[in-house]
Amino acid sequence: MPQYKAPLRDMRFLLNEVFDYSAHYAGLPNGEDASPDMVDAILEGCATFCEEVLAPLNLSGDQEGCTFSNGEVTTPKGFKEAYQEYVAGGWQGLSHPKEYGGQELPMSLNLLKAEMMGTANWSFTMYPGLSLGCMNTVFQFGTTEQKNTYMPPLVSGEWAGTMCLTEPQCGTDLGQVKTKAEPQPDGTYKITGTKIFISSGEHDLTSNIIHIVLARLPDAPKGTRGISLFIVPKFLVNKDGSLGARNEVVAGALEHKMGIRASATCVMNFDGATGYMIAEPNKGLEAMFTFMNTARIGTAVQGLAHAELSYQGSLPYAKERRSMRALSGKKDADHVADALIWHADVRRMLLTQRAVAEGARAMIYNAAKLADHMVAGIGLGDQAKYEEYDDKLGFFTPILKGFLTEMGLECANIGMQVFGGHGYIKEHGMEHIARDARISTLYEGTTGIQALDLLGRKVLLQTRGKCIKVFAKEMMAQARPHLFAGGAIGKMARAAYRRAMQWRWITLRVMLRAAKDRDVVSAACYDYLMYSGFVMMGHFWLKQALVAQSKLASGGKESADFYTAKIQTAEFYFDRLLPRANAHAKSMMSPTSSLMQMKADNFNFA
Repeated sequence: MPQYKAPLRDMRFLLNEVFDYSAHYAGLPNGEDASPDMVDAILEGCATFCEEVLAPLNLSGDQEGCTFSNGEVTTPKGFKEAYQEYVAGGWQGLSHPKEYGGQELPMSLNLLKAEMMGTANWSFTMYPGLSLGCMNTVFQFGTTEQKNTYMPPLVSGEWAGTMCLTEPQCGTDLGQVKTKAEPQPDGTYKITGTKIFISSGEHDLTSNIIHIVLARLPDAPKGTRGISLFIVPKFLVNKDGSLGARNEVVAGALEHKMGIRASATCVMNFDGATGYMIAEPNKGLEAMFTFMNTARIGTAVQGLAHAELSYQGSLPYAKERRSMRALSGKKDADHVADALIWHADVRRMLLTQRAVAEGARAMIYNAAKLADHMVAGIGLGDQAKYEEYDDKLGFFTPILKGFLTEMGLECANIGMQVFGGHGYIKEHGMEHIARDARISTLYEGTTGIQALDLLGRKVLLQTRGKCIKVFAKEMMAQARPHLFAGGAIGKMARAAYRRAMQWRWITLRVMLRAAKDRDVVSAACYDYLMYSGFVMMGHFWLKQALVAQSKLASGGKESADFYTAKIQTAEFYFDRLLPRANAHAKSMMSPTSSLMQMKADNFNFA
């Protein structure tokens, strides 16, 4: 099993030398306490917790899985103790208000924490992770009484939370939700229905679980405009904050999954459960999706996490395992064969994993700064600021979630490939990473849904291509001073500049074609998403390379070898990965007829 080591050198490089997070935090209303010393202490403390507590439970948790009996779920051995240590460390309330017991640090620090925890043990991380969505919803839309009742124990980690959306007949299309909410004379509601795929729906880590549930009022309009949102606790809460009677909500089963087996994914049955409305009637979906951008960035972290962990498993194996001689001649003359790392094709795989992991980290850390400003807008009650940064973040979100999880899955599969047949064997842990990674392209909106959101909604409907123009302008501004430079930097700058212009031109062509053929959006969206991801990652690799070159010349906090490797990894990305964008560009411009001309009945094979 890969021995996880938090990549603190790369994290600090991005935080301190690429994105200047110190200045960023100084400009936030809740950034005063996020001093460089505090941030470093958080990184070190979280790294220790992840390396020493969470990582050792990753393999055993997968092997044991969760167990289910009479509506109760038992998590794998060691999870309960690890969660208690997590709570004792104050990690759950890192970015939540002090008035509810949190530390009120910027949201981005929570993402840094999530990266390390998720890479060390994604299954475990889902338990506290699901609570964040619940807390965010209660904090923004709950009444004062609801906040005072639920926020303190959620922020401390004493209680956990879930988000209950999906039903057997609907996943993405939530307009089909059938769960009922019957008003009661005392102002509460009786919630009746079944939810599926509910992560952390039932477990033994906390004394109470607070479900945020989508349901319909009796007189609700059809479709998405008729959905309301409710707080449904596992145990009812007395006025003094103590736990009361068990509510009529129970886990009906555990889903039997391919991966993340230590995470309890449940079928939840609500049988007249007592619920409390949160937000306005029939506007539950709007409230639910308020923090969807940050939730999807959290899932994008999974793409980074699996690429990183797979790389950490592949690299030592490639250095230790010996097979044949390198084509350019003996490299390890004292051994019977050369190490795998001397073979160019193995290097291709290793560098792909590294380029994706470090490129993804840069993309996410950039987006995290926008999330900080968005959350600051909420804290200040500044709706205009919130909407401004939510819109900015909204452009990045489908690319991060869709592209990075697809690439993370690819890197997990590459990890198995580096190991050869041993990668298929459970004892090495590489197939475990691939199984865990598979869900990332499915939940929180499949890759196809992210692609439709990007092209159909963000690019065509909401901005008429403006979001692409804005980002392309940023790309060209970064590349322009280096267009006539020699060496690798000049080559990469010119490539990035050309891609920025091409992205604008391709977007215009798709817009014009879509005006004549509505199927163009659905037919082109996947390739458009992947193209956008490759180009955007190229921009952030150039950014890292430029900083590395500057530090090589003037001196930096890291070694010359570190900065040289950065530039070399960027070169690999531009030479070997960015050209994939060409295929996606060609595919998205193909006519829709080759997709749509076949009769539905002719898809049959018998």
